[in-house]
Amino acid sequence: MIQKINLRDQVRDYLLSEMKQGKLKIGKTINPAALSRELEVSVTPIREALTQLQQSHIIKAVPNRGFIIAELDVKEAEDLYGLVASLEVMAIENSEFDENQILALKKQQDVFENAQDAISRIQADLEFHHLLTKGYENDLALKILQDLRTRIFFYERAFTADDSFYNKSDNQHDAIISAIEEDNVPTASLLLKMNWMLILNYIQKKLTE
Repeated sequence: MIQKINLRDQVRDYLLSEMKQGKLKIGKTINPAALSRELEVSVTPIREALTQLQQSHIIKAVPNRGFIIAELDVKEAEDLYGLVASLEVMAIENSEFDENQILALKKQQDVFENAQDAISRIQADLEFHHLLTKGYENDLALKILQDLRTRIFFYERAFTADDSFYNKSDNQHDAIISAIEEDNVPTASLLLKMNWMLILNYIQKKLTE
């Protein structure tokens, strides 16, 4: 049971956590009444949270079925990855990185490189990007990025389980960290955009096969 304070936000965070752990999958129907019983809260904050997630394009409402996690689509992937790349570039271009932040990126990169399964690897990758942008003092942009990365999870869960794919991403992460250490923001920005476009190109091919 969750505490009955800011219930909408707590329900939303609960659902996002379930998604990021791979417990809610593409096509899964989310039933407000069943979720209300599971969490022991009223249906009202459940529906409010689901509406927020719908507005963020993480789920969609389907008549007579409730809310479902939407199927993957190549046009959405292009819009999604392009927007995340642009927002993250803007974030690092307006951030200051100190030694502790760089150390945190290096530690997270180790977690990413040593992940033992696909979900852990995707989670570690998204956390790397979170740490990369968390110094940006624009709460609205960071909130939007959080939602977009949650949707990205489903694309990467579906198509990027191959270990060999991540070898290139490993190298790009290391190069981004090196550029930040050298205070070379233009290079870091370029590498960051390339990192997202690498993943997008791979997913585009998979979606159109």
